[in-house]
Amino acid sequence: MATKDKILQFLRERTDFVSGQQLCGELAVSRTAVWKAVEKLREEGYPIEAVTGRGYRLLSMRTEDILSTAELEAFFEKEGALWTGAHITCLETIDSTNAEAFRLSDKGAGHGTLVAAGSQTAGRGRRGRTWLSPPESNLYMSMLLKPDLPPDRAPMLTLAAALAVYRAVREVLEQEGAQCHVGIKWPNDIVAAPKRENHPDGARDTLMWKKVVGILTEMRMTDMEIRDVVIGIGINVNQTVFPSEIEETASSLYLLSGHKVNRAELAARVWRHFEPVYDRFMQTGDLSGLKEEYEAALVNRGREVCVQDPREPYRGTAVGITRSGELLVEPSDGGPVREVGTGEVSVRGVYGYV
Repeated sequence: MATKDKILQFLRERTDFVSGQQLCGELAVSRTAVWKAVEKLREEGYPIEAVTGRGYRLLSMRTEDILSTAELEAFFEKEGALWTGAHITCLETIDSTNAEAFRLSDKGAGHGTLVAAGSQTAGRGRRGRTWLSPPESNLYMSMLLKPDLPPDRAPMLTLAAALAVYRAVREVLEQEGAQCHVGIKWPNDIVAAPKRENHPDGARDTLMWKKVVGILTEMRMTDMEIRDVVIGIGINVNQTVFPSEIEETASSLYLLSGHKVNRAELAARVWRHFEPVYDRFMQTGDLSGLKEEYEAALVNRGREVCVQDPREPYRGTAVGITRSGELLVEPSDGGPVREVGTGEVSVRGVYGYV
């Protein structure tokens, strides 16, 4: 651990001033090394107060938003994560956090390894779409998993992850006092919409839903067995302006709440929620134990949707999901309920994004 990280940990554990002499003695470094480390921490955004004769003190971090390995490790510990974040790599920018997670896996990284970044140069979404990744405002992260699963069950992890992110985002927005609804757009987008006065909670079909989170799950195989799985999550956290092509369909936690959100704390909260969701999924090998909660959050449920199947596009009403994650759609022509697979087609609302 670098000197500056040791000093940061030391200051976190104390509420009063710590003298430079005490830091020198505890860390076995010179006064100059302590001063340089403190200045480096200040450059990274840590509010450290220095008073002659008293030493250094870390001020409140409530309004700060610092994304670093040290911050992530601190919040993962605070949130009580058990195995996610077993190893954390945080970079200022990367081509893709998913790609980096696979590279680390090739070097021996294990189950629960997290890669996070403040920006991506080659972010990707579902179906080969580009994921815009502007710097310093959003959160891009990927979790490396090595599950003992049949390969055909791995796609369900995308829906399991969506449920965990839904929990975390809803929790954060409620904490910040945001007056909005949060839901899941099948299979894995987290969407939100401001509440309207005199608008019943159940009447979600007329709300203006916008996307705040996207999830991309990728799998590699060896000899017809899962080698590793990476769940990549992009969250619009503190972004205030969106490109014209997506401004009607995208929003951020800041725009919804009016408050800046700490990305490291949000990351730790997401994966703290993911652990019990993942454990439940692994116990059953499907979504049967999560289906009820997922469907309650599903904004497509009870809405008319357009299934953009290249062989036969059709309209219908979404009624829920199967235990393996397919969307159940009652066709408008009165035919039998159809199961729509996550990798087969795209589903859009008839009258809007959802």
